[in-house]
Amino acid sequence: MSNLIARFVKDESGATAIEYGLIAALIAVAIIVGAGQLGGALDQKFKDVAKTVTDSGKAGGTPPVTPAQ
Repeated sequence: MSNLIARFVKDESGATAIEYGLIAALIAVAIIVGAGQLGGALDQKFKDVAKTVTDSGKAGGTPPVTPAQ
């Protein structure tokens, strides 16, 4: 019985699998955080562009070019 317990204590294959799982979880969290920040930055950029386009139409800027017929 003590031989079985000693083998169980020395077995590190489960610890290695847990370590790989933790590494994968940390990488996933980093990707999620990075994607969230990138999405927020892109959202703000699109809002800025939309505001610029809207404001340029209101401010009496140059009229849109119509194709010649």
